[in-house]
Amino acid sequence: MAPLKFCANISWLFTELPDFHQRISAAAAAGFQAVEAAWLYESDLEQLRRAREAAGVELVLINTPPGDIKGGDLGLGAVPGREAEFRQGLDLALKYARALECKRIHLMAGRVPMGSQRKAVAKEMEAVFVQNLKYAADILSKEGITGLIEPINTRITDPRYFLDSPHQAAEILEKVGKPNIKLQMDVFHWQIMDGNLTQNIQKYLPLIGHVQVAQVPGRNEPDSAGELDYRYLFNTLERLQYQGYIGCEYKPLGSTQEGLGWIRDYCTHSE
Repeated sequence: MAPLKFCANISWLFTELPDFHQRISAAAAAGFQAVEAAWLYESDLEQLRRAREAAGVELVLINTPPGDIKGGDLGLGAVPGREAEFRQGLDLALKYARALECKRIHLMAGRVPMGSQRKAVAKEMEAVFVQNLKYAADILSKEGITGLIEPINTRITDPRYFLDSPHQAAEILEKVGKPNIKLQMDVFHWQIMDGNLTQNIQKYLPLIGHVQVAQVPGRNEPDSAGELDYRYLFNTLERLQYQGYIGCEYKPLGSTQEGLGWIRDYCTHSE
């Protein structure tokens, strides 16, 4: 079995350093061959490009812009009336993806609008999301880029997020019907919303284009105290021949470097 590939999420790791270009260098120095990030849009693009090339790492994933965070946005893909802003955000994400040679973009669904009930707007939001994803798929396919949708748990992290389970995501992907729009599996969110990880991974693996990991419920290192046996989960992904990257999207309990022992242990046992 081929060993799994890990990438450092530099929105969560190496935050001891203030700038993303510094975190790229630090990730490479720690042994990572790839990085991912949420939003890089306040960073100088040319500086990021130089840092990535100098470090020799691949940028695996970025997110579409969140919208107006202070106004309550966390993505716009499924938000009615914000379609033009979603497309503008996609254009900006594409600009960064091209310059940084990034081949995956997380197309954030967004939140149920304030003052609205989820059940009352669910059908409209799904229709908007499907339309926006079809639009994005056509744009991204010309660039050789995969679009991803990620369920985010509504029990702990974000009660108003629209897309909150792998089952909902799979139904939306079926309606979109585009091969370059795939499922992003964040094990943290899947465990909180549904559990049943072995069966869900097996069921949805053909749809999965990216994986992220953190322990539950603390969202710390995979080997920290919590509900999940990551050695078993990594073995499961290996057995199922998952070929993509696994993003390390967690909050280090101490320094980032001190918390990387789990990945060194994995690499040692997989040799």
